[in-house]
Parts: sequence; structure tokens; C-alpha cells
Amino acid sequence: MFQSMGITSSALSAQRLRMDVLSSNMANVDTTRGKLVDGVWQPYTRKMVVMQPKESSFSSIYNNAIHNGSNTNMNGVKVTKIVEDDSPYRVVYDPDHPDANEEGYVQMPNVDPLKEMVDLMSATRSYEANVTVFNASKSMHMKALELGK
Repeated sequence: MFQSMGITSSALSAQRLRMDVLSSNMANVDTTRGKLVDGVWQPYTRKMVVMQPKESSFSSIYNNAIHNGSNTNMNGVKVTKIVEDDSPYRVVYDPDHPDANEEGYVQMPNVDPLKEMVDLMSATRSYEANVTVFNASKSMHMKALELGK
């Protein structure tokens, strides 16, 4: 009965984490000293959230439903890891920057604000859609309880 709420809540948690990571990327778009590697500062590296279904295949979901009935823990989405983007850093000519090399170039983070904003809009829309699904499911449960009166 509450399986849809469990699925939706897992999606809400995953999208919230995705929005947090995207916000971190946007906040560090100009951070040239993200981490110290071998005594040299490296720019902030863009991070991405990797999600996958809690169940790996349709047949495993189907078999679980037949043998065990509905199980909220077996459905939904889960965040498997947060990975760093391996795309190259941006190089900007700014000889007055404290992190500029001998030629006057500075390595900047590989964060593209436009791409981050599009991803953030997508995550926000997905979050809103899942809130709508959760509220509709809650409303259906309330109506079912009213019928039992």
C-alpha cells in the first residue's frame, strides 16, 4: 500500500543530494585552490551524482513481487556514488592572478555555470514532480481511509 511513497521518497532524497552537489559546483566555479596534490594546488573539480535503480533488472523486481509480495525496500532509486568530472580544467589568461603560471595562465575549475544551471533546473523539476506524486499518493490513502468509515 505504501510502496509508491517509498519509491517517491527515495527519489526525493536522491534529487535533493543532486541539487546539493550542483550548488557546490556553482559555489566553486572560480575556486583555483580546491585541493593540494603533491604540494601543488589544483582547481576545484566538478562533481556529479551517479544514481541507479535499487533493483538491477525487471526480472528481479518481478520475481521479488511474485515471491515476497510488494517490498518498499526493493524499489526506487539510490545514489551509488559522487564522482569527479575528468574533463580538463579551463585555462584563462590573467597574469595578475596569484595562481598564474610563468606565462600568465591560470587553471580554473572545469565547471560550466550554464550546464550546472540546466542540471539544477532538471533536478528541481524532478524533485517537484516527485513531491506531486507523493501528495497524490497521500491523498489517495486518505480517501481510502474515508471510505472505510
